[in-house]
Amino acid sequence: MFDIDKWQEIFNTIEKNKLRTFLTGFSVAWGIFMLIILQGSGIGLQKGVENEFRSSATNAIWIWNGQTSKPYKGTKPGRQISMTNDDYSFLNTHVNGLDNISGRYNIWGSNTLTFKNQSGSFNIRGVHPDYQEVEKLTLMKGRFLNANDQNQTRKSVLISKLVEEALFKHEDPIGKYVGINGIPFKVVGVFDDDDGRDDNMQLVYVSIATAQAVFGGQRNIHGMVVTVGDANEAEAIAIEDELKAKMAARHKYDPTDERAMFFWNSVEEFARFQKLFASIRMFIWVIGIGTIIAGVVGVSNIMMIVVKDRTKEIGVRKALGATPRSIISLILQEAVLITAFAGYIGLVLGVGLLELISDQIQTPFFREPEVDITIAIGATILLIIAGALAGFFPARRAASIKPIEALRDE
Repeated sequence: MFDIDKWQEIFNTIEKNKLRTFLTGFSVAWGIFMLIILQGSGIGLQKGVENEFRSSATNAIWIWNGQTSKPYKGTKPGRQISMTNDDYSFLNTHVNGLDNISGRYNIWGSNTLTFKNQSGSFNIRGVHPDYQEVEKLTLMKGRFLNANDQNQTRKSVLISKLVEEALFKHEDPIGKYVGINGIPFKVVGVFDDDDGRDDNMQLVYVSIATAQAVFGGQRNIHGMVVTVGDANEAEAIAIEDELKAKMAARHKYDPTDERAMFFWNSVEEFARFQKLFASIRMFIWVIGIGTIIAGVVGVSNIMMIVVKDRTKEIGVRKALGATPRSIISLILQEAVLITAFAGYIGLVLGVGLLELISDQIQTPFFREPEVDITIAIGATILLIIAGALAGFFPARRAASIKPIEALRDE
């Protein structure tokens, strides 16, 4: 049953110790506030980094041409290494564990695209059909480049939403022909980039066979990318080592020469970031909980002072028949009230600030900071338990005071 007199007494006690109660409550609120801000910011940072990885497959290994920096079997350093279609075919058939594979042939510079009276300058990238699984492009209309485009050297083109807006205005581009440096190409699809990367939106994609044949690329490839399915970090590193060894053997350069060809393993990098964020989350919890504990200790101290100041009053209560349980209940309720109320204020302020930050601050590496609801609930429960513990020991001491000793206290 709700005891109005008891709660009135609790509020009267708090009012008599306004400064101490405020400082104690502030330390608890600050602890929860910092925990929420740190957790939300950590999630925002993690989302930003994961978003950067989301633009490409997180299970990919990239390979780029380079230049030798070490002599090898009679060859001098400084030799240019260039991949060709034969490297694509070799890796596709001689390396186990590959899920998708695509070459890349880039045509930078002033490539003029025209449609009727509209024109614009865009970059061209030649790729294999598997590239769709690597770059994570979002198809808005039509289709991606397929095997027939590659095998038959079709003049098919995939354009970005930006190109569509620049050239076609309100007209559907699918099936229409655009001029690329005066050569007609059929539009087979329109893509968008959810990440809003300008470099991707300035691109149009054609099959790599078409790019090589039409734009003078012969059989050259500027880079290649493979995906390794569900391979874990160790398995992906093993596949990367195999790729390095076989490419070094094919192009006859020192396998330890890291500048001859460049490799980037997104599986390894993503796993490294995951471990980093796991450490950051642990650090945030340690700092946040440490701050909360400091506030809880403050609650315990103020309750000690309250018990000392009310020793005579407690003695009178016990002399009039108050039970130890009622004394403990009184002190515990006061401690839980201070802790829970201050924690709730800190929680609300923390969530409010994160909402403000989420609306105002969006960068490539910091996106949508938020609070995990389980963390908020867990922090609230932790506060209630901590508040109870903070008040328990002073309450137990109060309950153990003998009435005659309390009445003699000055």
